[in-house]
Amino acid sequence: MIQNISIENQIRFFIILISLLLFLPFNGLVHLFDWDEINFAESAREMIVTGDYSTVRINFIPFWEKPPLYIWMQVLSMKLFGINEFAARFPNAVCGMISLLALFEIGRGLRNYKFGMIWVLAYGASVLPFLYFKSGIIDPWFNLFIFSSLHFAFKHIALRETNRKGFQPVVLSAIILGLAVLTKGPVAILLFGASIFLFLLLERKFKLLKVVDVLIFSLLLFLTGGAYHLYQILIGNWQLVYDFFIYQIRLMKTEDAGHGGSFFYHPVVLFIGVFPTSILALNALFKKGSVNNSYRKLMVILFWVVLIIFSLIKTKIVHYSSLCYFPLSYLAAITIYDISFNKLKINKLSKVIIIVVGIVYAISPGLIQIVATALSPEFLSQYIKDDFAIACIDTAVNWSGFEFLTGLAFAVVLVISVYYLHGLKQVLMLYFSTALFIFLFMFLIVPKIEKYSQGPAIEFISEFKDQPVWVSTLGYKSYAPYFYSAKTQRACLEGDEQEFLLTGNVDRPVYFVVKVTAMQSIIGQYTQLEFVKKKGGFALLKRIDIRVEN
Repeated sequence: MIQNISIENQIRFFIILISLLLFLPFNGLVHLFDWDEINFAESAREMIVTGDYSTVRINFIPFWEKPPLYIWMQVLSMKLFGINEFAARFPNAVCGMISLLALFEIGRGLRNYKFGMIWVLAYGASVLPFLYFKSGIIDPWFNLFIFSSLHFAFKHIALRETNRKGFQPVVLSAIILGLAVLTKGPVAILLFGASIFLFLLLERKFKLLKVVDVLIFSLLLFLTGGAYHLYQILIGNWQLVYDFFIYQIRLMKTEDAGHGGSFFYHPVVLFIGVFPTSILALNALFKKGSVNNSYRKLMVILFWVVLIIFSLIKTKIVHYSSLCYFPLSYLAAITIYDISFNKLKINKLSKVIIIVVGIVYAISPGLIQIVATALSPEFLSQYIKDDFAIACIDTAVNWSGFEFLTGLAFAVVLVISVYYLHGLKQVLMLYFSTALFIFLFMFLIVPKIEKYSQGPAIEFISEFKDQPVWVSTLGYKSYAPYFYSAKTQRACLEGDEQEFLLTGNVDRPVYFVVKVTAMQSIIGQYTQLEFVKKKGGFALLKRIDIRVEN
């Protein structure tokens, strides 16, 4: 029976199966991470609690920073799986599967099914793309929409180039770009517009576009991408729309939430984070290879547009440059294809860089294990000048003692694949070992890291889930009290809720989670608070100057 199935369909089935095996397991093993993961999941939870699916909220007030499409996906997931971490991350596991299938189809169309498979490997088995498909952040869907929109725009240009009629590609491109806007905002138009403009300019293809193409695209983009904010205007929420666009401008001009960095922040993130694809992409990025066509130029343009724009923007966050993963993986696939089927060999410099960066990853489990279990806080304080970090490290976490073996095994396989294998075997060994290492790292190491970082705070908050108490953080910002206490309403309808919880006439007990390094100063400032307990880098305080009637 299998023999009657085409090789392409067998590959599609294999991609779906591998995606499910890699991107779904253990997604509920670790708490959602502040801020982004909890932020989006909390907005979805509040939609369910309020029954209002037309307004994005945080702490039960309108939240203008993000459009609703991804949050609607999480709502559907939570309806299926309950309000939990797995449900919050499930949409991105689906996105991972769809992304890999899309790359296979595009790669197959550009060259052949082998190239499609190579592109899937280069994207899905690199470190950061793999991690993002197991996360609860917006960017995987946002990136997929922009990339897909660019692809259909490219197809439409190719259609016009051969004097064929039709509008299907431009219609799909506009609608999909509109979905990107509904996912994260108008920055999608900036990234798409800059990329396609430069492509048409450098390829001298502006004359191929007709006025009707531009009109159809613009109208559909406006109707799709602007649907949510048009609706908000119609129901009178002008302020939400205004605040949304002001926020988009502020992100570009100033550092947001302390997320600053140098101009070289994103190049470093991409080079180290998209291992090993980033290294293998260098040859095709800077040199003409066996494939030097229009699509390659579009990918190079997309890479530089995203990298330069987000290097210039003041706010620096890792996932801002994640759209670069698509062009990087395409360029790497060109090199990998030649390694696998055209007897190209990885040059000595690339081999050294792969080993160096790979060893950095490989030794990380062992280093984390040593810092956590073998070194005392007193010793670490000589080198780590952060009292809060030291307090976090001083948290009781169970280690088996063998976690370092995952890194050791990865290092051995890495050396074998780079120096002792050649061709397709070399590529498969390199990527499969990387994917397996990251999978095991997320299963064995990340839950322990989370227990040192935010784990104690979330454990304090979770104790009050569904109980008639108010719980908040004090001295630092967190969305965890909303999601993990299953909050169903604000403590006060107007004014500063934190100030109300500190001094107002509340109707139930009030608790605050604080960092231990700030605890004494907070208690000194707010004498109505008393210490309850401490764990790791966090402490729990209770307000004692209130009487709650039963």
